[in-house]
Amino acid sequence: MKQQVLEYRLRKGNDTYEAIYHYPDIELEQILARRECEFFVKEGVTYRQLSSAIEGNQFILYVETYEEEPVTDPLFPPEGLVLEIRELNPRSNHPILKIEHHDYHLDILSVIGSVYYYIEGAEWERDSAEIDEDRYVYILYVKATGYKLEEESQ
Repeated sequence: MKQQVLEYRLRKGNDTYEAIYHYPDIELEQILARRECEFFVKEGVTYRQLSSAIEGNQFILYVETYEEEPVTDPLFPPEGLVLEIRELNPRSNHPILKIEHHDYHLDILSVIGSVYYYIEGAEWERDSAEIDEDRYVYILYVKATGYKLEEESQ
């Protein structure tokens, strides 16, 4: 099997792009989970995904700069993969609703690739997802739908 490569390319103007990050020998599951994320954070810069492509064994994510923040002190990576489910609410700094720990990128993909998610019977609708390399987490942003699951009667 060929070695998979992931490359992020930054839009530099009128349809010109520059390679900014290159990940050789990356597993396909991680590439697919990253491709599902509309946002990518690295070195204090948040990038918004514009599109994606495959060129041979190379997966390309085309991005543009979305916002820049001061770089925070690096953290030690957590054990396994961490997924924060956050309410899409900028006024409250996107409060964390739940933190999940996973062993595989496919597990992350199965959550961030779903339109609806349930926490304690309340339905939440997916807005967007992000991979934050500075904090070593995936983040799923959701909005409350107001729908509650009916409890099954025994």
